[in-house]
Amino acid sequence: MPTARKILLIVEDQVLLAMALKDELEDGGYRVLELAIGHQEALGFAKEVKPDLALVNINLADGDDGVALAHDLKAIGVPVLFISGQANRARLEKAVAIASLAKPYSMADMLEAVDYLFRHEHGDESRPGPLRLEMFDARSLDRPSATV
Repeated sequence: MPTARKILLIVEDQVLLAMALKDELEDGGYRVLELAIGHQEALGFAKEVKPDLALVNINLADGDDGVALAHDLKAIGVPVLFISGQANRARLEKAVAIASLAKPYSMADMLEAVDYLFRHEHGDESRPGPLRLEMFDARSLDRPSATV
């Protein structure tokens, strides 16, 4: 992994799960922004500090839709990993995400999936991703050239 710490955004309305994810990912060497439970909150965080990857649940609090959020994140150049029990919906919306990790997953699976996505970005296929990780975008985390 590159020496610069990758920045992650977690958008998950199950607060205890989100906190556990944050701890696991930070222990794995990532920087995690404040946890977001809704669309506007997540978009605000993403605009303020552009994360390298957003982990987005499809069903969010108060009827917010993670797919709509994924559209907005993609528009500002933030790649999305769906973290959802709705694998079929994630596949239908694969144009706005790079991959999906189906629930239920373990914390180790999540860390392995994120590590794999960043390795994959650099062409490192030396270790496979977790079995529950479904890749959508062959370009993975490649972004259109934009100023950061």
